[in-house]
Amino acid sequence: MFPLVYEINTRVWLRELSGRYKQPITLGNVPDQELDLLREGRFTFVWLMGVWKQSCYSAAIAASHKGLRSELLDYLEDLQPEDIVASPYAVADYTVSEALGGKAGLLAFRERLKNMNIKLMLDFVPNHMALDNRWLPEHPELFVSMTEDDPEDDCFEFAKGQFLAHGKDPYFPPWSDTLQLNYANPATHDMMIHNLSHVSDLCDGVRCDMAMLLIKEVFDSTWGSQCGEMPGEFWPTAIRHIREKHPDFIFLAEAYWHKEWALQQMGFNFTYDKPFYDHLGSFPVNILKLRDHLLCDPEYQARLCRFIENHDENRASEWFGKNHAVAALVLLTSPGMTLIHQGQLEGLKKKIPVQLIRIAKEKGNNKLLPLYLKLFELRFDPVFQEKGRTEWLNLNAADLSFCFGYCRSTSDSHAFVLANFSSHGIDIEFTHPALDGLDKSSITAYSTRFPEPLQEWQLNDNATGLHLRQNEGILLMVKKPET
Repeated sequence: MFPLVYEINTRVWLRELSGRYKQPITLGNVPDQELDLLREGRFTFVWLMGVWKQSCYSAAIAASHKGLRSELLDYLEDLQPEDIVASPYAVADYTVSEALGGKAGLLAFRERLKNMNIKLMLDFVPNHMALDNRWLPEHPELFVSMTEDDPEDDCFEFAKGQFLAHGKDPYFPPWSDTLQLNYANPATHDMMIHNLSHVSDLCDGVRCDMAMLLIKEVFDSTWGSQCGEMPGEFWPTAIRHIREKHPDFIFLAEAYWHKEWALQQMGFNFTYDKPFYDHLGSFPVNILKLRDHLLCDPEYQARLCRFIENHDENRASEWFGKNHAVAALVLLTSPGMTLIHQGQLEGLKKKIPVQLIRIAKEKGNNKLLPLYLKLFELRFDPVFQEKGRTEWLNLNAADLSFCFGYCRSTSDSHAFVLANFSSHGIDIEFTHPALDGLDKSSITAYSTRFPEPLQEWQLNDNATGLHLRQNEGILLMVKKPET
């Protein structure tokens, strides 16, 4: 079964609930009604983002960083000092923040999820740690060392005359609230596998931040001249160690630069699918690249994690605008893991920086939630849960620059996904053997304007004809007649 994941910004969520209920809310006492959406959406996983002990240094840097402060003020015009917190990706220690309920609160929340047949996913940040992490004082050798001659912005003077590198993605400036772990040192492998093992006892899966940075080829090219090369790959050993203890444990990799396949071969169950997001979210939609992407190896497709927003990307309602609902249809009818971000179902538009704990007040889109719940329900149909086949459709339309369609099929069912990303209506017509000899009573049809019905459409022996309204998607589901 392809998992459906719901990402929650834990600190923001609990702060919001505490204000709403006028009492401190932690993971240990979340009101029952706040879990109704998780149950109704039939989510496979809840990813609690940002549960680990906060870094005091990271919070201080967030409060004083000029560039970041501008971003924070763009989100919250009435920004207060207490709204600013540490980045959840500058981990000081892999212990659950007491402010969120501590280990006991997390385990209680996990048990409640389990009673709803939902699993828990947590963060694992393998590339770097906070400046004030608990390992540094006694073990600076676990981090990449630098000298006072290196660029000031690239390093941190942790002791008089002793410098360590900030964590970084080689294509961007360093993360100034972090220290780069030294994977040329075998002891770093051991320490991080120990941390991962501890995390695995608290949850059912991990989302591994910037996982491709630990591929030996990537690490060596980024840091080899500074600290030497990795003795071997980290991920296969780490994943094998965890699976010996927890055989069904799930690994999700945040991955870019076309490293998805390599990480899948190292043991990851799923990897981010940023190309899907980029192709679907370009203007106009990059239909040719999207087609080629969706038609590639089914085994590879089945292990991709697709999304139209997450905490790093713009909100779907902001980025896709009036096409949010159409993008959601394509997302939820594509194979692989699906990631849904908190606030996406309500149509929120403002992306919240991860260094904030208070959410801005904004008006959402109340038409999206019923559509999403219907799509979640339909997603569990075998035609979307089995690898099956994906076929691109010839829609025979006057303008195909914003319009496309595909068919997902198994041995006894077919689903036709038709998407119009343009601001005007389009008449389409297509044929498929699965529709031969059928009448409309054999087909269930849905529009992204749900619960509105479809406009009149034609089905005959020669072709199926429909009018796709502006910014509309249509789903036709066909079951093989029983004999």
